[in-house]
Amino acid sequence: MGAIKRSALAATILLPALFALSNGKLQNDDRERRKAEIERGRYLVEEVAKCTECHTPRNARGDLDHAAWLQGAPIWIMPVKPIRNWADRAPTLAGLPGMTEEEVERVLEKGVGLDGDTLRPPMHVYHMTHEDAKAIVAYLNSLPRPHH
Repeated sequence: MGAIKRSALAATILLPALFALSNGKLQNDDRERRKAEIERGRYLVEEVAKCTECHTPRNARGDLDHAAWLQGAPIWIMPVKPIRNWADRAPTLAGLPGMTEEEVERVLEKGVGLDGDTLRPPMHVYHMTHEDAKAIVAYLNSLPRPHH
């Protein structure tokens, strides 16, 4: 067998194997990057913005109901003086039902509601970076949507 044929045969055998190995590494890298983004989003939602305080219902003892994590809840805090457009319910965030990723990013980056209006109190207006908003969206999308 000539050197050219051996080289062609080796390339035919080795190139797909090398491609499969590198493709597997790329997929692993993507999975790890995605996992890190979701964890960053979890940290921002639960520890920084404290979204769970309003968007998760409470049990009879007043503790957050972990079985209904970020599945929407009645607003339990009230202003000292009445505020005309005070929201009475925080929407479901788990799985982002009824919201696009772009809408949620706009809420987090610009403080503009889904309908284009300003956010209703007690919702805070955040001016997050695009990367932080994307991480939060990744985390919320990783949560199961409620079944109601």
